[in-house]
Amino acid sequence: MFELDLRSRVPIYEQLVEKLKQLIISDMLRENEQLPAVRTLAKELTINPNTIQKAYRELERQGYIYSIPGKGSFVSESKSGVNIEKMNELKAELEKIVSELIFMGTDKGELIELIENVGDNGKRGEGDD
Repeated sequence: MFELDLRSRVPIYEQLVEKLKQLIISDMLRENEQLPAVRTLAKELTINPNTIQKAYRELERQGYIYSIPGKGSFVSESKSGVNIEKMNELKAELEKIVSELIFMGTDKGELIELIENVGDNGKRGEGDD
């Protein structure tokens, strides 16, 4: 499925969260698709099952997945406005990055083109502000 950098300073569960979010955002994991079982993924990645469980809990808290007791974890449907706080945080981060790029001399047209390209490639982002 993917690899984790066990020597990285970034905690393993955070790497796992980011990798799974990327798979969901890029539509490689589709809405309502079941995620691998905690034990299965732990064996595949040779990491502690508690680490997988912690990552799944974080993804559920962020609204990327949902759990059904006895069945497993599944990819949530893409919903606009599910996590307003997180969206506002990301918008503020984007604003900071865009301001820095403009300061460094990046053309506004180039930034608009970049955003359009990301929008064309990111199917799950449709309908967001």
